[in-house]
Amino acid sequence: MVEVLYAIERPFMRKTFEAIDRHVEVTSAFIPVRTDARGCSDRIEELPVDDPGAVDENVRAIDPSVVVYNHRFGIERFTFYEEYPLVHLRHGASIGRGEIDVTAETMLEHVAAALAPGERWARAYRAAAPPDVTVAVVGIPEADALVGAPAPRERRVLYAPTNYMVGRGAYANTARSVVECFADSTYELLFRPHPTDRREGPGLPVTRECRERIADLPNVVFDTTTTPGESMRRSDVLVSDYSGTITEWLHTGRPLVQLTDIDAPDREVPEIGTTTDALDLALVDDLYRNGESAAATRRRESWLESLEIPMDGRAGERAAREVCKCRA
Repeated sequence: MVEVLYAIERPFMRKTFEAIDRHVEVTSAFIPVRTDARGCSDRIEELPVDDPGAVDENVRAIDPSVVVYNHRFGIERFTFYEEYPLVHLRHGASIGRGEIDVTAETMLEHVAAALAPGERWARAYRAAAPPDVTVAVVGIPEADALVGAPAPRERRVLYAPTNYMVGRGAYANTARSVVECFADSTYELLFRPHPTDRREGPGLPVTRECRERIADLPNVVFDTTTTPGESMRRSDVLVSDYSGTITEWLHTGRPLVQLTDIDAPDREVPEIGTTTDALDLALVDDLYRNGESAAATRRRESWLESLEIPMDGRAGERAAREVCKCRA
């Protein structure tokens, strides 16, 4: 019998489950919720399903003790949580995009437990959740491997913005200029568009154009890894905006550049690192040689204090413990 069942929507979302599952000591497995999630993990057993979209039927046929889910779209399509305890946690933890409110408004009435990345999220969850829902701060399991990881010091920069639709221009407005900034420089650039912008939507033409340009640049790599963890470990500087990648990157303590050229008038990029509308090599050189400015360091420390994310490398352990508590 499968006791812990993970429901995976997109391949990159496996990162959260794998980070938890290494600490789960009971039988576990995953089912894909979309076709493209088939075969996405070689660390968690996949249970074959005829139709990934038939989530209710698949869960009931497996009859697990608890279901773990790390997305929030489409929960209204399902009813399995009326019979099985559902544990929810975010894949990553975006800041400045309204994700806390969305989770509070769409998920909490359906779950047995909501696992929050930090106290900032937990406060909102507690205010919105029914009284019988457990809210626990666990941290960000997929970032555990970044804690204490030494900086490579190999002049490698990672560009990892949020997706075009959610970022409202962040990717479209900056991708081409970032590539040209590093073209033929002494830095290696890992160009990592959001998985959504590699396969669909208005971001796909930008990705295709940049990939064609990258093919002519020996020092720029189109990063095809499914999850960003290894790329973050290998990089000295992150260039992003308000992507959830930032909260993972904060575990490294390494310099962060936030691009603020977005088209959403109702949103602002939260100033956590060094902010700029347009990237230039002089800025990167200074960060690489001297680290962040005193002002940026103060901003980072202030944000860390307000987010209250435990960054001790044990988030996966805490999440696994909470999941197992919810077994029916």
